[in-house]
Amino acid sequence: MSEPTPIPTHWYNIAADLPVPPPPHLHPGTREPVTPADLEALFPSALIAQEAATEQYIEIPEPIREVYKTWRPAPLIRAREFEKALGTPARIYVKYEGVSPVGSHKTNTAVAQAYYNAQDGVKKITTETGAGQWGSALSFACAKFGIELEVWQVRASYASKPYRRHLIETYGATVHPSPSDLTESGRKMLADFPDTPGSLGMAVTEAVEVAAGDPDTRYALGSVLNHVVLHQTVIGLEAVEQLRAAGEANADVVFGCAGGGSNLAGLAFPFIREVLHDRATTRIVAAEPAACPSITKGEYRYDHGDVAGLTPLLKMHTLGQDFVPDPIHAGGLRYHGMAPLLSHTVELGYVQGQAVDQTDSFAAGVLFARAEGIVPAPESAHAIAACAEYARSLTEPEVLVIGLSGHGMLDLPAYQAYLDGDLTSTA
Repeated sequence: MSEPTPIPTHWYNIAADLPVPPPPHLHPGTREPVTPADLEALFPSALIAQEAATEQYIEIPEPIREVYKTWRPAPLIRAREFEKALGTPARIYVKYEGVSPVGSHKTNTAVAQAYYNAQDGVKKITTETGAGQWGSALSFACAKFGIELEVWQVRASYASKPYRRHLIETYGATVHPSPSDLTESGRKMLADFPDTPGSLGMAVTEAVEVAAGDPDTRYALGSVLNHVVLHQTVIGLEAVEQLRAAGEANADVVFGCAGGGSNLAGLAFPFIREVLHDRATTRIVAAEPAACPSITKGEYRYDHGDVAGLTPLLKMHTLGQDFVPDPIHAGGLRYHGMAPLLSHTVELGYVQGQAVDQTDSFAAGVLFARAEGIVPAPESAHAIAACAEYARSLTEPEVLVIGLSGHGMLDLPAYQAYLDGDLTSTA
């Protein structure tokens, strides 16, 4: 276990350090760069400013840090038993975000977004969620700051992960399966595809439609956008310092799962900062599901973040806004695109993608659980699988870091399906 390190006082904005500025978001109608006024119907003023921020560090307000103190700094754990199980000379460290109140990294940005909405006097927020980690994190944060929350959960996960839905409702939010008959876009999707398992793109569309149509409601996104990525950098900022405190100069390779990209970016960007300033040569591996391989098989182009085209156009790796992936158990990774900032770092050569089959990820998750005692979220298991494959190939010691974005204690039916041999390959 790592020695305690201070909670970061600032978030890190990688856009200030990159050798090539990231492409701007575009207005879906005019295809001109988005202005702050274009986003006012969806987001509070501080988040709009953070979306286009150019300063290297942005101070974390004290009320947010006070909530962070509930579980941060999150531990960096030396996974010695996992090393033995793999038979590797590598030293493997795990940055464990499952210690947050809802068991995942999503709380890092949920608290910030709820705080800034409360500062602007917002009374209600709408959002989407896949596996339910984001919905539960935002419901926790909205309860902290006295904001009503309405959640559209991807239909496949709404049915297969009832306990996260119950957790969201326990914190006081309302949950609907998406697509639903409560919105114009949802009714159209159901008419066109009555048996659809849903997708994050569909759920985003419904949440945005409701927020845009109500002047007293704002929208919150759990990944993808720059301000979300910014808030997640507390993960990597802590990990860099914790690794040094453990006696390691730098990491050789950092592995994280990537769906919308904020979890991996939050871990990786502070490590890339060290590379940009010639203090390290760390490689970053984005482990994505073979069923939804936006980095390894998608196109790098402008695309909408939702199915109906209500969101700004984002320059990102995308499988297309209409892409509906198979209903894999890693519901948090079923997104057609990838965070623009993370996509930009892929294009610049700082991050590489690796597609991981669903069965391989669960095999790695079970091996890790039996070695270290922590059952990883199915999403996190993709990063563990990518690391395990690499670690087994080594003949010389290297320092490897895994982003363990959350625990899998509410995903046990998925593990049971794997153990029973009922999971199908998605490669």
